[in-house]
Amino acid sequence: MNPFPINNYISEYYFCDRENELKILLRNAQNGINTTLISPRRLGKTGLILRFLEELSKEKEIESVYFDIDSTRSLGDFVHLFAGSILKKFPAKTSIGKQFMRLIKGFRPSITFDAITGTPQIQFAYQSSQDTEYTLSGLLQFLENQPIEIVVAIDEFQQIAKYPEKNIESLLRTYIQQLKRVHFIFSGSKRHILVEMFSSASRPFFSSTQFLMLKPIASESYTAFIHNHFEQGKRNISDESIGFILDWTKSFTFYTQSVCNRLYATKQKNITLDFVKSECANLLKENQDIYFQYRGLLTSKQWDFMIALAKEDSVSQLFSKDFLSKQGIGTPSNVRRMIDSLLEKEMVLELVNINGTTYQVYDVFLTRWLQTTY
Repeated sequence: MNPFPINNYISEYYFCDRENELKILLRNAQNGINTTLISPRRLGKTGLILRFLEELSKEKEIESVYFDIDSTRSLGDFVHLFAGSILKKFPAKTSIGKQFMRLIKGFRPSITFDAITGTPQIQFAYQSSQDTEYTLSGLLQFLENQPIEIVVAIDEFQQIAKYPEKNIESLLRTYIQQLKRVHFIFSGSKRHILVEMFSSASRPFFSSTQFLMLKPIASESYTAFIHNHFEQGKRNISDESIGFILDWTKSFTFYTQSVCNRLYATKQKNITLDFVKSECANLLKENQDIYFQYRGLLTSKQWDFMIALAKEDSVSQLFSKDFLSKQGIGTPSNVRRMIDSLLEKEMVLELVNINGTTYQVYDVFLTRWLQTTY
């Protein structure tokens, strides 16, 4: 098996580091603290959550429920997915599962199973918004009534801001603050939405969680991880080659794993820097049709801005005269409009740290393609 999985969490053996983040999540879970986990896409957020829940399963008095609401469009979708995730965690043949089946029968559900994943799909016949809210309250109270503590991890939580219902945050906060044995991880990739949601005094979730901001894995840890897995497969890869990979992918988990997966798949016994560079170039060439499609989705000025941003790799003084004149991309007001649009489309990534705010093209491979093409 290729030891560098790209899209799915497999097990601890294929997971790199994140020891400090795991300690924080475990400490919060054991002490009844809710966590807001924020990370750009493709940095390994979901993998971290699933790794943590695997570790949590070793705790005798704590269970967990995980679901990703990125595909949901309403509170009804949220409740359907939540119920299906509870049933997946506690199958009908288990003691808790039997209790759960008795509960949801009162909500007149339709239960099917995904043909590919086998995941339970539960649909409720709602007559009104009150029915939906009543079902949500019942699901949460069911978990609260169990003899164990339960961690509920909701991935891409910022999606609730797009629901047509206007009181979702207040409703969830009202239900959640009544719970004593159920704790939450609210994770997501839209930093500005989640920070506003959990840090603004005017919002229901204000100051109700501890923030955990995910950063790239440290180079030392990733280097050792990559070395180890290549050696286990009887391959040799130089430190110079790994250094190039981590720099070229900016240590973003998805991109680093993608390159390493590709290199491992070649079955090359001795992986040199030249070989790595050649494979990276081939990877970009294979993806260029997708990048041409990106160009078609943007205006010419937006595309020019993406090229300018890629050439700089990352920009901290986005509205400075030096950057604007050097790249010839217009006035500060024009750039502000473009950056707002590109942030919304997730074409540009905004990163905030102690030194300020920086901007870069979101897709690291697209960055490298733009740098070599224009």
